[in-house]
Amino acid sequence: MIGKLQRKFVLAAMLSLFIVLGLLIGLINVLNYRSFIKESDDTLSMLAEMNGNPPGAFTFGGRDMPEPPDGARNDRRRGWNGELPYQARYFSVTLSESGEIESSDLKNVVTVDEQTALEMAKTAAKKGREKGFSGEYRYLGVHEDAGTRWIFLNREREHATFRTFLWTSVGISAAGFVMVFLLLMLLSARIVRPIAVSYEKQKQFITDAGHELKTPITIIRADTDVLEEDVGGSEWIADIRTQTDRLSSLTNDLIYLSRMEEEGAGPQMLDFPLSDVVSDAAQPYRAVAKAQSKTFSADVQPMLSLHGDEKSIRKLVSILLDNAMKYSPDGGSITLSLRKTGRQILLSVTNTAPNLEKGNHDRLFDRFYRADASRSSETGGFGLGLAIAKAVVDAHKGKIHAISDGQSLTVEATFEA
Repeated sequence: MIGKLQRKFVLAAMLSLFIVLGLLIGLINVLNYRSFIKESDDTLSMLAEMNGNPPGAFTFGGRDMPEPPDGARNDRRRGWNGELPYQARYFSVTLSESGEIESSDLKNVVTVDEQTALEMAKTAAKKGREKGFSGEYRYLGVHEDAGTRWIFLNREREHATFRTFLWTSVGISAAGFVMVFLLLMLLSARIVRPIAVSYEKQKQFITDAGHELKTPITIIRADTDVLEEDVGGSEWIADIRTQTDRLSSLTNDLIYLSRMEEEGAGPQMLDFPLSDVVSDAAQPYRAVAKAQSKTFSADVQPMLSLHGDEKSIRKLVSILLDNAMKYSPDGGSITLSLRKTGRQILLSVTNTAPNLEKGNHDRLFDRFYRADASRSSETGGFGLGLAIAKAVVDAHKGKIHAISDGQSLTVEATFEA
């Protein structure tokens, strides 16, 4: 149990870390990409405004460059930079309404010829969007009198920077994830150690108390027998014997449950004929059902075997059938089923239970839990039967669950074949 708790702790911690890292990395890269797109679009807008209707030109380095709008070479509020024409690689193509080329400006790019520029412009026009990507180029369509001018801005370097940041952040996060996992594997045992110590002390107390109670219970039973011989039978002596038997049964159940949950101290596992064991364990309940005016049927697939403890499986079948007999109403029905599905063996017991709500009822496997506490005195149980059943199934590396359809309750145990 402690090992399972440790694994659940590590799994919950790593799942939480994965979700948080995923959200952070995703958010950071989305914001980075949006910033990249905004910067590209702002640059394209400035290029469109600069080349669309330049009020004048200035000469720098022997080249005629457009004058910045409004005569401002550096307007930081608008993001304008007078060095932009020398820093950016871009070209533009103007297409007529019929899709023919009207003009092109390729002086600020080297790797694109006129034919390639025309094809890129026509492709952008066919997409029907004013903004978008064409390979490593971000484009913008500007409507003019002569047609539509498509401006293409090279974003190859920025794309590479974005991808590098993306994969670097993912790689660092993955490395951090693995490191945290290794640290949790090393430290989780120390984290759950107080719980493990408390749990072991609890189990030890139950075992010790159970053994200590056996002696006085035996003495009380013997004294009751002697008293009955001396004074004769009476209602009070019969009540003492009944309660002594119940206390003895409770003590034995607690000791058995504690032993089943001890790691390394479980039952000895051997191959045995499961079908025969289940049939033999179910046979006495036919008479019990008949005496209680209830219907009992068993559907046991023959020739099934299981690697486990035969005695524990017999007890499991007895617990499930005993629980079904106790809590099914007069005239109800009980069905036992054993079958193999794929690589799993399914053992299920279904009984009439009209007072249960629909849905999962796995709380029935908790110690001392009762779905109907008012019936405690009628059934005579302690609420440990299904807890012991779960311990038996867990010891065989199986799974058990209880579910109701509103009219009946089904308890199903699953084992690996």
